Amino acid sequence: MNILSIAAGMFFIMCARIVDVSLGTLRMLNVVKGHKYRAAVYGFIEVLIWIIAMRFIMQNLDNMWNILGYSAGFAIGTVAGVSIENKFGTGYLQIYVISKYHTDKIADKLRSLKIGVTIMPGEGARSGVAVIVLIAMAKRRSEIIRTIESIDPKAFITVQSAIPYRGFIHSRK
Repeated sequence: MNILSIAAGMFFIMCARIVDVSLGTLRMLNVVKGHKYRAAVYGFIEVLIWIIAMRFIMQNLDNMWNILGYSAGFAIGTVAGVSIENKFGTGYLQIYVISKYHTDKIADKLRSLKIGVTIMPGEGARSGVAVIVLIAMAKRRSEIIRTIESIDPKAFITVQSAIPYRGFIHSRK
């Protein structure tokens, strides 16, 4: 085997794994969110690509570069899958924010961005606190966090996946 065919084989396997692992990550995220048909399509394509890559590897087991390409593709595919989901995020997030001094300013700014906000009273270790709660589309996560941090860089923020059961989500955009 010449160096060009070895490199081409490694590159093919790496690219196949990047695509199939990215699809696998998206498939699992869609399963968790209850999008069963979308998850099934991702799964079908994922396995099809995996079988093609494995066939190539099994025919060339003596080539360690293929195994390296397989491993690198898996690692890069994992990062790519999560990055794709973060960028084009489907579904919703529930975000909690606790700010010592800027609760109203944060809430007003988020509302001006058409993000529904609820402020609830809470009890901290030493005093009462106000807790901002919001449900928003996942694709707006970065925008929301940037907005909060621009007002209060020390705000305590938690983000969880949310599956709305019924009702109105104000922040659809």
